[in-house]
Formats: sequence, C-alpha cells, structure tokens
Amino acid sequence: MHARNLTLALSLLGALSILGAVGASAADQPAAPQDVADPYIWLEALSNPRVDAWVEAENAKTVAVLEKDPRYPALYDEALTIAEAKDRIPTPRFIGDEVYNFWQDAGHVRGLWRKTGLEDYRRPEPNWTTVLDLDQLAKAEKANWFWHGADCRRPDERICLVSLSDGGEDAVTTREFDLATGQFVRGGFALPKSKQSAAWAGDDEILVARDWGKGTMTTAGYPFIVKALKRGQKLASAKEIFRGKPSDTEVSPISLQDGQGHKAILIERSVSFFESETYLVKGGKAVKLALPVKAHVRDLTAGRLLVKLEQDWRAGGKSFPEGALVSLDLAAVEHDPQHLTPTLVYAPGPCESLDEIASTKEHLIITSFDNVKGRAAVYTPAADGSWTERKLDLPDNSTIGVVDTQDRGEKAFLSVTGFLTPSTVLLADAASGEFAAVKTLPAKFDASKDVVEQRQATSKDGTKIPYFIVHPAGMALDGNNPAILYAYGGFQVSVTPFYSANIGKLWLERGGVFVVANIRGGGEFGPAWHEAGLKTQRQRVYDDFAAVAEDLIQSKVTSPRRLGIEGGSNGGLLMGVEFNQHPDLWNAVDIQVPLLDMLRYEKIAAGASWVGEYGTVQNPEERAFLASISPYANLKAGVKYPEPFVWTTTKDDRVGPQHARKFAARLAELGQPYLFYEVTEGGHGAGANLKEKARTTAMELTYFSRKLMD
Repeated sequence: MHARNLTLALSLLGALSILGAVGASAADQPAAPQDVADPYIWLEALSNPRVDAWVEAENAKTVAVLEKDPRYPALYDEALTIAEAKDRIPTPRFIGDEVYNFWQDAGHVRGLWRKTGLEDYRRPEPNWTTVLDLDQLAKAEKANWFWHGADCRRPDERICLVSLSDGGEDAVTTREFDLATGQFVRGGFALPKSKQSAAWAGDDEILVARDWGKGTMTTAGYPFIVKALKRGQKLASAKEIFRGKPSDTEVSPISLQDGQGHKAILIERSVSFFESETYLVKGGKAVKLALPVKAHVRDLTAGRLLVKLEQDWRAGGKSFPEGALVSLDLAAVEHDPQHLTPTLVYAPGPCESLDEIASTKEHLIITSFDNVKGRAAVYTPAADGSWTERKLDLPDNSTIGVVDTQDRGEKAFLSVTGFLTPSTVLLADAASGEFAAVKTLPAKFDASKDVVEQRQATSKDGTKIPYFIVHPAGMALDGNNPAILYAYGGFQVSVTPFYSANIGKLWLERGGVFVVANIRGGGEFGPAWHEAGLKTQRQRVYDDFAAVAEDLIQSKVTSPRRLGIEGGSNGGLLMGVEFNQHPDLWNAVDIQVPLLDMLRYEKIAAGASWVGEYGTVQNPEERAFLASISPYANLKAGVKYPEPFVWTTTKDDRVGPQHARKFAARLAELGQPYLFYEVTEGGHGAGANLKEKARTTAMELTYFSRKLMD
C-alpha cells in the first residue's frame, strides 16, 4: 500500500532550501480588539499596490547586500549544480508493473512525470518514457502549473487523479489522467482549484472534500463536507455523504485497498490538529468507528486496518500504550464498528518511536527510531490474528525510510541516509527479508575529514536533550568554529540524520560545523515527547534549544560570535522566540517561512488549524502565554539584536508571508538591522523550481558566511 496516500497534508515542515527540506486572508476579516494598535496589519493583505511596492523595495535592499557579496556567485553556482545534477537519485514509485518518477532539471524547470520498468530502473541509466511534461502543459494551457502528485485507481492503477498547483500553493486543481493514452480523460473528473482531497470510491465514483461554496470551509480554510461524485456528474449534483463542522480542522476521504482485494473507504474528521474521528463508508453512509480521538488509521494489510495510537487505549479486554501500532480485522469492523478488538503489532521501548508503515501484498514494513537512530523490520500477519517480526540489518546512525511498496507484490524501495553518508535506495523483498542497493547518490562533498557525534544537553527542567554535531575530526575546542544549529520542535515531527549536499558542499567543506537538536515538541521519542511542549508548556521547547546552544558554547565548540541558528515554519517561530529571548547567544538567525505574530496567527492563512499545537487567544491563559512568547509582539527598543535574515514566499497559503513581513517592518521601526526576502512563488518552501531554490540557498549561506566566518 502506498503510505504517502494515508497521511493528511497538514505537516508544517516545509521544503527548507538550505537542507535540501483556503481560508479568507486576515485582511478580509474584522480586526479583534488587540489588533487595533497594530500599525502593520496592512501587510497582511496578500497583494495590493502598497504591499507589492513594500516587498519589492525590501527585496531590492537584501539582494543588494547578499547577491553583491563576492561569495554569492560561487555559492549559487554550487547550489544550482547540486540542484540540477542529473546524477541525483530519481525517487521511485510503483504504479502497476512499472516504476514512475517525477523529475526536474535545467531542461525541465516544471518537471517531467516519467516511467520505466523495474529492471531498467536498476540500471545506472534507465530508459525513461515521458508520461506528462509539465513545461509543455503549462505553455499549452498558459498556466503556472506545478506538480502536486497523483492518486491512481486500484487495483489496475491505469487511471489517476493528477493534482496541479498554481505556483506551488497548497490549493490544487485535480484532473483525471489515463496512463495508457498519456492524456487527460475527456469528460473525466475535473475539480477546480481549491484546498481539497479526493479518494476513489469505485471505477466511476470519487469522494471529494473541497470548497463547495460559501460556508463550506473550516475556519482554518479546509473542507468539512464530503460528497460522492460520479463520472460525468456536475459538481453541483454531487451527493453529500458526510458533514463535519466549521470549527473542525479538516475532513478528508481516504481509500484503502490491499493486495488481496480488501477495500475500506474511510472519512477522517479532524476535530483538531491531533484529534480525529474515523468513519467507515458503506452503502453511501458513514458510520463512526469506536477509536480513541488520538488514533489514526494508517494502512490496510491482509484485510486488517492498521491504527497508530497517540494515546493509551483499552479495548477488547486489553491495554495498548500510546505510540503503539495495532490491527483491526476489517470484516469484524464492518460487522460491529462500535465494539473493536485490536491486536498489538508494534509497541515502542523507552527510547523508541514509530515512524512509517507501508504494506506489500502479504507483509507490513515498519520503520522506527531508537534514540533517534533508524530501524526497520518486516511484520507478517498470522492466521490467528497475531504478527511476527523480522528485523532488517541496516546501517546504524542513519535514518531509514520507506520510499514505496508494491500493492500486488513483495518488493519495497527503502532509503538509507546519514549526515556524511550519501543517500541510498534499497530494493527489498518483504517475503525473504533480502535487500540490495539499487541507487546510491554520488558523494556531493568531501566528508573524509568530518565526523558525527551524538551528545546531550541538559534543559532548564533537567531533561536530557540529544543532539547531533557534524564537525571536522580535528576540530579545535577554542570557541572559534562557525556553527549552524538547526531544530524544528513541533507537531511531532522528528528531525533525524540526513545527507544534505548543500550543507556539506557550501558549509562543511568551508570549515563550518552543523548541529541538529532533537528538542521536545518533535516526535523522536513518541507522543509524550511532543505533548511535553504543547500550548502553555511550549517554553520547554525554547529552553531545550537554548540548552543545546549553551552546551556548544560551554564545551567551546563555538561561541556566540560564531554561532548561527536556522529553522522554518514552526521552526521559524522557534527562531523568532530565540531571537527575542536570547539575543546574546547567536550572531546569525535565519528565519524561514515563519509564524511570528502569535496573537493573530489564527487569522492568517491556515493558522486556525494549529490551535491544538499552540493554543488560542480565545482562552485567557493561552492568550497570556502566546503574548509572552510572540516574536512580533516582544520586539523591544533598546535591545541589541543580531541582524536576522527573514524570508518567506508570496504563494505560501499555509503559514502565509504576513508574519515575516510584519516582523521585518517592526524591526525597521525600531531601527534594527535586518535582511528580508520574499520569494514570489513556491508555496510553503524555498521556491517553485530548482533555480529559485538554489538562489534562496545561496542567499542563506552567503548570510551565514558573512556573519560567522568573517
């Protein structure tokens, strides 16, 4: 089963350039009392002559500084060479009996959707056949198309719902595409632009959650009504089968089918970002399953629904811990959805957490973390309902990922990556447990002089915070090493070892040190690690990050003069808080596609969907905490701040560019030095094409070089 189709597209972790990682706008909404004195609320308008002129002027000032730096041309050339290199690993996806890949390079700026055979893919130079050329399509249709994926109808996998985005936004246009003819289906399913999701309910029917008109989107800007749409039927004639509430985060249809032909059509109603209700669709009706609110159906294997638990659950006379994976017999669920009898598949140990799951025809592959190091195992269902485990002997100190699996066979593509080890794609056989490397990225930088360590810092409350440090083997402990410290710290997102050609070539080779902190708020140690930093407890996250910085300084790895920090999205909020709370700890702060105005975040882009993470200004206690940490609200005159680099994207319809704009404007009012840049396209990331991403990367590394190496 293709695991990527089972995850709600709600993660805040954007494609941050240096790592190579629709509701109404706030300007359309009435101002709350606390907004009246906000002099920069006009910058919340996505676009108008005044805003556009401000952005253009700010961009010009920053370009004049960073792109005129003598280091920038070489850094840009290196970043672009990395981005456009044709020896990159083409990420494989099984569709039918072939391997598909989406590819961008210098000659295909928007990208190619292409295919080859499995045996041919294993060759050094596969013979690719183009399925869809987005550059040609955009030109022919005079559109700004960018790829947002395809969902192919099972079991034949010939017809797919292809989603295309205008400039990289989360909102997409979805159209039916025939792989056999290589053409969009005339008279086929065609869903106009919206934040939306669709799932196959049959050969000629899909379930759709989208903007159906006024009053059909949640406060966060996502759909809460699901309708059944038959082939040839107009959207206005679609039949409603489920309705959530405007206060929900999102409602999404999900279609699961395993290798034996078992099928489950589900609807997940996310009542908050972390709490949900799951409904089974049968006979055109949606029936609620008796699952805990912090449990999510992740896959279907051998007629068994796989459910990940984010809270303890007692059912069927047994207890199951948070962080566990359990299975439910689909036939029994259909017979009695209110009395469920789960079976344990996986339970984490004290330092472990579940990462990914994906099915082949007869087996289940699970990846996990053990003290932030990747593990993988194959699980096999037995006739009595139990599961057996066989661990895969993969490299230590790495991150193990599931790239894709066969629905109708036992093959699986796995990925292995580490800070100094070029990424590798393995072809594994789930039945035998055997695997072999089929693609390995050529080394993109000289790692022979570097080493990786895992260390611990002690946070303010005594909690041990692990972090990885990549540095020269003979590093002098004199406090003079330029270092970049990265973290995310939210939404149960785990940050684990990864191979970054940009970091390696543009930073490590130039003598820099790179550090990744596994602070609370993430998922490295399961749900409890995340929940320790929720809402009014979030200061723990910021204390954890500061503790790692202080540990680096105390051990003389670096010093405040040579220490820079970076983070994006929720990590951009982290950067803004640290900028305010500890301006003396660092000399460079790279704030990427950030949240920064935490008193108005619920009114900007998709902000209302994250109340479960941050809290709400409607709750007095939570509002008081948000006011105390909001980076925009806490900028003060008379403080000596480091000069930050704040960047965002106009097309970001998830976090929105408004936060970064207002923060920069406030810094300007205070007479503080800063650099601001707004990429015009690319959604919640660093740019919509490889050249834009390389430009952003080069600007970031130029900034860090100026601040930490000069």
